[in-house]
Amino acid sequence: MKPCTSDAHKGRPKEGVRLVNPGVQRGSTVLFPGYEAFTAAERPFFYGRGGTPTHRALEESVAALEGADQVFLAPSGLAAVTLALLSFAEAGGHLLVTDSAYDPTRGFCEGVLRRMGVETEYYDPRIGAGIGGLVRPNTVAILAESPGSLTFEVQDLPALCEAGPPVIVDNTWGAGVHLKPLALGAAVSVQAATKYLGGHSDVFLGTVAASGSAARKVAQGVRGLGLATSPDDAALVHRGMRTLHRRLAVHEETGLALARWLEERDEVAKVMHPALPSHPDHALFARDFTGACGLFGAVLKRSDAPYLSAFFGALRLFGMGYSWGGYESLCIPTWPERHRTAVPWSAEGQTIRVHAGLEDAGDLIADLEAAFAAANEVPEAGS
Repeated sequence: MKPCTSDAHKGRPKEGVRLVNPGVQRGSTVLFPGYEAFTAAERPFFYGRGGTPTHRALEESVAALEGADQVFLAPSGLAAVTLALLSFAEAGGHLLVTDSAYDPTRGFCEGVLRRMGVETEYYDPRIGAGIGGLVRPNTVAILAESPGSLTFEVQDLPALCEAGPPVIVDNTWGAGVHLKPLALGAAVSVQAATKYLGGHSDVFLGTVAASGSAARKVAQGVRGLGLATSPDDAALVHRGMRTLHRRLAVHEETGLALARWLEERDEVAKVMHPALPSHPDHALFARDFTGACGLFGAVLKRSDAPYLSAFFGALRLFGMGYSWGGYESLCIPTWPERHRTAVPWSAEGQTIRVHAGLEDAGDLIADLEAAFAAANEVPEAGS
C-alpha cells in the first residue's frame, strides 16, 4: 500500500459489520473465561495498564510506519525518551547524547540518570564516524536527535550505528514518515506523538518503536516503570494518523516557502532548514530523508528586546507557544546557547524557531512581513 492508503487503513476493524474506527475501550480489569485462559502463556490482554484493543490499534499503525516489530506507548514525548534511556541505562554506565538534544532530555540525564550512577557525555552533532573515538567499554547507548529541534544539525545516523552501542533516535521531526531510523541501523526510534502523529495540539503521547532484543529491553522498562496511557489519548493520536502523510505534505511545502522567503530578507542572518541547499548538512539530509516537516530555525540580525517585542507583538497568525506539529503556525525566540556544552552555540542575533502550520503560505508570509515592518520602526541602540 502507498503511505496515504496505509494511514487510512492500518489499525482498523477488518471483519463483520463494523464501525470505520476502532472503539475506545477503557478499563483496568480484564476478565478471563476460565483457568486455562487465565494461565495461558500468550494472553493478548491481561490488565488494563498493559493496554486495550484501542492501544493495540495505534501500536499497529505506528509499527507499520516505523518498520518496527513492536511499539510501546508512553504518556508524553519526554516520557518516551526517558523510557528508552532507562531501558538501556546501567549503574556505572556511560551514555553519549547529542549536544543538540531536547533540553528536558538533558535535564533527565543530568538529574535522574546522574543519581543512578550513569555518566552522560555530550557530543558534537556533526561528529559522524568520529563518535567511535568517544565510545567506551561501558557505553550503554547513543542518543541522537536528527535534526536538532532548535539548531537543526543533521546527524550521520549510519555512522553512529556502526560505532557499536545501540542508537536511540528522537525521530519526532521526521515523524516516522521522512526518516526511518530502524532501517538505517538504529535500535530504537522515539517520537513525541503529541506533535505530528496527533497533529491537532490537543493530546500528549509518546511512542517507542523497536525490534528484536531492543524491543525486549523496552518491554521490560515499560513493565518495570508501570507506564500506562489513556485509551482516549491513544484514539486521538490514531485519528490524527489517518491524515499524517497528507498533512505533512502541506507542512513541508509551506515550511520551505517560508524558509526561502526568509533567506531573502535583509533582517535575517541565516536560515536553518535542512532541505535548503544552503544548509551545511543538506547532503546528509538528501541521502537519509525523503522530505521535511514544517519546523525550522533562523537567526535574526538583531537581538535587542524592543525590536523583538515589536516583531513578535505584530504577528497575528503565528502564535507564541511551545510544542509544534499541530495545524497552527508558531514562531518563538530560542536560546540554544543556554543548553550547549560540547559545541558552544554562537549567533550574531536572536535565534528563532518557526513551525509552518496548515494556513495559506501567502497569508503567513504577509504576517511575517508586517512583523518585520513593525520591528524595523524600532531604532537600533546608539542610532
